Amino acid sequence: MFEQTYRCYPLSQDHKSNPEIGDKILMPASALDHLVLLPIDYPMLFELKNPSTGHVSHCGVLQFTAEEGTILMPNWVMDNMKFQEGGLVIITNVSLKKATYVKLQPHTMGFVEISDPKAVLETTLRNHSCLTVGDTIMVMHNGNKFYIDVLETKPSFAVSIIETDCEVDFATPLDYKEKEEDKEKEKEKEKEKPIEEQNGGIEGVKFVPFVGTARRLDGNSCSKYSSSENNDEGLISKKAQAPSSSAKLVFGGSTIVAKSSKELRKGSGERTLEKEVQSFQPFSGKCYKLLG
Repeated sequence: MFEQTYRCYPLSQDHKSNPEIGDKILMPASALDHLVLLPIDYPMLFELKNPSTGHVSHCGVLQFTAEEGTILMPNWVMDNMKFQEGGLVIITNVSLKKATYVKLQPHTMGFVEISDPKAVLETTLRNHSCLTVGDTIMVMHNGNKFYIDVLETKPSFAVSIIETDCEVDFATPLDYKEKEEDKEKEKEKEKEKPIEEQNGGIEGVKFVPFVGTARRLDGNSCSKYSSSENNDEGLISKKAQAPSSSAKLVFGGSTIVAKSSKELRKGSGERTLEKEVQSFQPFSGKCYKLLG
C-alpha cells in the first residue's frame, strides 16, 4: 500500500485555467517511483485525509511534477477538504467500485434554471475520477461557479466515475425554501398595502369611503357631498340645513281587520267572532294581538 504525508498547496494560475483538471492533483516524482512497484489498479485513485479535521475525500492524479514533499490541488478541493495552504494531508492509494447511482443537491436554484443542467454536469464530471458522500464539487458554466453537494452514492460511500454509466438524481436546491419564504413575504406585504395601491392607484392618494350621489327615499335627488364635508362639522351643518319634509315608510293599510278562522259551537247554534283591530301604529310601543 502507498501511504504518504505531504504538505498541500493550491495549483498555479496555469493549472487553474485548465478545464481538464477536475478533481485531479499533482504529486512529486518520488511518489510515481514508489507506485509503479506496487500491484495497484489503474487509473490511479487516492484517498485524501485531513488529519486536523478528519475529513476524507477521494481524487485522481494529473501529473507527477510537484516539488518533493508537496502536492498541488485545485482550490475547490482545498475548500472542500478544509485545507490551509501548507497544511498536512495523508494520501493513500485505493480501489473504488464503479458508480451505479448518484444523488446531488445544488446550492442554488441558478443551476437548475440553466438550459440543460444534466448535460453541463455530465461535461464537468468527465474531468473527475471519483465522488465521495459529503463532498461539495464545483461546476463551471458560462463563467459562473455552481456548488453541488454529493448526498448519496451507490454501491458505496465513495465510487469511481471513470468510464461508467450511472443514474443521476437531483435533490431540491438548498435555497429553494428561502425563495419560497421570500415569495410568501412579498404576498404579505401586498396584503398590508393600502387598497388604492393594491388596485394600481396613485401612491399618496387617501382612500375616502362612501362618496357619490345621495338619493332620498321619495325619489328626489340630493346634492353631492364633497370629501371635505365628511367630517363632524360638515355633518352637523348638513343636518341643520336639511329640509323639513321627509318620506314615509308604509308597511300596510291604516286599518287591519282580523277574522277568526275557527268557529265556536255551543249546542246546536253557531256563531262567528269578529273583532276589529284599532289603527296599526308602527314603532309606538303598543302590543297588538291578531286573532286567528
